[in-house]
Amino acid sequence: MKTMILALCGGMVMMGCNNLAKGTTIGAAGGALLGAVVGKIAGNTAVGAAVGTAVGAGTGALIGKHMDKVKAQAEAVQNAQVEQITDANGLQGVKVTFDSGILFATNSSTLNAASKASLSQFANVLKNNSDCDIAIFGHTDNTGSDAINNPLSVKRAQAVETYLKGQGVSSVQIKQVDGQGSTNPVADNSTAAGRQQNRRVEVYMYASQAMINAAEAGTLQ
Repeated sequence: MKTMILALCGGMVMMGCNNLAKGTTIGAAGGALLGAVVGKIAGNTAVGAAVGTAVGAGTGALIGKHMDKVKAQAEAVQNAQVEQITDANGLQGVKVTFDSGILFATNSSTLNAASKASLSQFANVLKNNSDCDIAIFGHTDNTGSDAINNPLSVKRAQAVETYLKGQGVSSVQIKQVDGQGSTNPVADNSTAAGRQQNRRVEVYMYASQAMINAAEAGTLQ
């Protein structure tokens, strides 16, 4: 497994860092197992239901090219940190992270006024890309107990979901809304700066079955 992972990562470096190249590489390898492995290495939450069959290189390339466009749109959203991710099918997707300090007051799951402008912008991105499925995850730092942090992270994810739906995002698009408490830190919880990074809401945009079908048919733009 380690050999396979190193070979895959090396191939990605040689191919370049855009989604088109990585979509081709991953699509050629295909399958839910590989997608899960790559996602775990990258520190990403696994998203997307496995389609059951390996996705071909051509399909992966078209989805990668499409996700380059999605990523560019998301990068225009104020206060959003945007990254490439890999879904459970080994296909490229987009992760958008909002610092909870931008969205909520301390220990609160009520969206503050300033956050709504960013989420309104983001809602437009989601509506313009209705062929993307969405997963929303809330996170906390490790201050306090799981009894507090776990439900707080869920409520924060739900608050973002509710606001996005209020801005016209289809509930059909949103496939998963959950909280992970303090179990998935991205920074050092021993520092104030690290804890701030760990208090966040992540929104994942990844290929729906309709997008995969369009890519397989060669009609995905």
